[in-house]
Amino acid sequence: MNDQHRPTLSVVVPLYNEEQVIAEMHSRLQAVLGAQGLDFEIILVNDGSRDRTEELAKAICRDHANVRLLSFSRNFGHQIAVTAGLDNSVGQAVVIIDADLQDPPEVIIDMLEKWRAGCHVVYGVRLQRKGESLFKVVTAAAFYRLMRRLTGVDIPVDTGDFRLMDRQVVEQLLTMRERNRFVRGMVSWVGFRQEKVEYVREPRFAGETKYPFKKMLRFAIDGVLSFSDVPLKISSVFGLLCALFSFLLILYGLGVKLFYPQFAIPGWASVFSAVLFLGGVQLMCIGILGEYLGRVYDEIKGRPLYVVRERTNFR
Repeated sequence: MNDQHRPTLSVVVPLYNEEQVIAEMHSRLQAVLGAQGLDFEIILVNDGSRDRTEELAKAICRDHANVRLLSFSRNFGHQIAVTAGLDNSVGQAVVIIDADLQDPPEVIIDMLEKWRAGCHVVYGVRLQRKGESLFKVVTAAAFYRLMRRLTGVDIPVDTGDFRLMDRQVVEQLLTMRERNRFVRGMVSWVGFRQEKVEYVREPRFAGETKYPFKKMLRFAIDGVLSFSDVPLKISSVFGLLCALFSFLLILYGLGVKLFYPQFAIPGWASVFSAVLFLGGVQLMCIGILGEYLGRVYDEIKGRPLYVVRERTNFR
């Protein structure tokens, strides 16, 4: 599509059980972007919601021709929903924003200003995270700093997927079809001119978080394994240290046997401890290898990233 015929902005909004917030989210987006006189589209991606999210989204589509809806055949996950929205966006710039209104739509105006000034990616940096537990704030901060150390990608600290991307960046992302996706890392990896916009993250407007601790942990593992081979190197170091430790135990045992036979007490405790230690390290290293191998297996199957059951308001 020629840029002259593209809308200025596409806004991608992944949805999963968001019946309590979808109306308010849409109202604020329309108010903020409409006040700017922008030519824009909103792409809602229903990620297998089990509540009335799809019904409410279709009602919005009926009343607003610039709102489009992709409905998945099942739940494929947040990062895949974001990817589907990018796949179907046509704007000269694309914004990713969650439906819970923790990331204020008003910040998009600041992002647009930096984009018009020549910036290719404008990402939101959270100065404050209201309504979130101390545990989540601390673990999130630790995760971003750990990612920067483990990977060769300069992923900005204290950011999420809330960002604006130029069409040139989006086109590059669309060529990257890996299954275990970490979108904010992928955006950093492609490069281009990137700048930040700082904002205060608000509490959820309504509903419950879709990222409990278990999902956050899985997401963190995906991020590390997608951009770093450091865990493999760590397992190699553990193997080397274990081999050295075992060699020292052998030397110690021989020394006691040869030079201090009176202290050589028959028993199994030392052998038992050594076997347990070595076995534990080996299992851990095999587990790390398994994580990488599982990702290779997912990729070579070549299945589509998602299945769209229904499309609404798309040309």
